[in-house]
Amino acid sequence: MQNIILTHQEIEHKIKRISYQIFETFVDEKEVIIAGITKNGYILAEKIAFELKKISDLNVILCEVHLNKQNPQEAITTSISSSVYANKSIILVDDVLNSGTTLIYGVKHFLEVPLRKFKTAVLVDRNHKKYPVKADFKGLSLSTSLQEHIHVVFEEENSYAYLS
Repeated sequence: MQNIILTHQEIEHKIKRISYQIFETFVDEKEVIIAGITKNGYILAEKIAFELKKISDLNVILCEVHLNKQNPQEAITTSISSSVYANKSIILVDDVLNSGTTLIYGVKHFLEVPLRKFKTAVLVDRNHKKYPVKADFKGLSLSTSLQEHIHVVFEEENSYAYLS
């Protein structure tokens, strides 16, 4: 059974709101790097980058973070080299913050070089964290049981998030 928690229109609204919050936080910067965790995190990062380019004059660089969500201890790679994001401001993006495992390993990867500012963004924060990691920008906070799962489906004209 699917219980829709965010419709396409609500997701679009959340992305715009997150983009404005990011712009307000980084208003003094000339450039930001939006780093999306593979698959849905990267799709969300693309959407945020698109909105940021519409509302600001920030130079937005997209980066895909290749991370094995089942085994996050494996080597993490990015679509841009560390020299590109060294001493820059980064927003690490994922679709759902479940236990915090994926986000904490993503954060760890970026902390290997000096950064100017570092923030995290998620569409849905489940409030069940194993690690001390938080989303600086979030579309929706939702308390769920540990047996429930949140899925985000990104489609061109019909994106949605549901609880199962």
